[in-house]
Amino acid sequence: MNINEYQLYEEVKEHTPTNFPYNTYICSIPLNFKEVPLHWHSEIEIIAIKKGAGIVTVDLDRKTVTTGDIIFIRPGQLHSIEQDGTNSMEYENILFKKELLISGQYDLCATQFILPLMKGNIHTTTFFTPVLPYYDDISSCIEEIDKLSDKKKDGYQLMLKSTLFKLIFSIISNKDTGENTTNIQTKSLEKLKFILKYVEEHYSEHITIEDMASLTFYSKSHFMKFFKSHIGTGFIDYLNNYRLMMAEQMIKTSDLTILEIAQLSGFDNISYFNRMFKKKYGVSPSNLRKNIKG
Repeated sequence: MNINEYQLYEEVKEHTPTNFPYNTYICSIPLNFKEVPLHWHSEIEIIAIKKGAGIVTVDLDRKTVTTGDIIFIRPGQLHSIEQDGTNSMEYENILFKKELLISGQYDLCATQFILPLMKGNIHTTTFFTPVLPYYDDISSCIEEIDKLSDKKKDGYQLMLKSTLFKLIFSIISNKDTGENTTNIQTKSLEKLKFILKYVEEHYSEHITIEDMASLTFYSKSHFMKFFKSHIGTGFIDYLNNYRLMMAEQMIKTSDLTILEIAQLSGFDNISYFNRMFKKKYGVSPSNLRKNIKG
């Protein structure tokens, strides 16, 4: 199981279908999961907060979000979603590939607007809140997208693409005049993306700080300092937390034994796994499965 399967296990089997690379679905924190750890992907993602409050981080900019807030995430941006204390949050995920909006090699809209926006060369707002003067323009597009996705009338894809263009126009025409990310920040984000992607792909294997330091061409001490200063926690704590989240979803969605799940999650010691799992979720792995099955 990877991060995409973790986030989407109840709704879809893939982010976007190939013939029309667009998808939308509803998630709830903590009903579906307590958090979606830092990750990145090639799709554009829009998060629309429908109810409650939570925390969303985009390129290490961590903000509390509430009902009505809309977050626009470019391809490749690091982002996470987590529970804010005991608050619950229901949110809509809209995912689509930039190719959906590109007609061809000589598409002026693509070369002048879409691609520069996706690359971060057009500096825009990430967190759209009701206090912004153009918020209603953004929000009305989301409402129209929801109606189209819900009814799916014949040819709805035409109007959906049109609405996405309108949404992009609203974002670009109200672009942020602030400074773009510095080269130093960009390099740090790329390094972090490499580290987090490595964890996503190898969490079931034996991973040490020495391994990660070697892979990132850092000394052990510099790697530890770099990771904690940007993520806010030590690497081993992050790794264990990631493994536990994957294990929780495997318990909920598979018939594997607890021992098999522990091993697939990267835990060689079943007693240590049980202890860590109960510390995080307040219930043992076996009792969680019993509760699910009723």
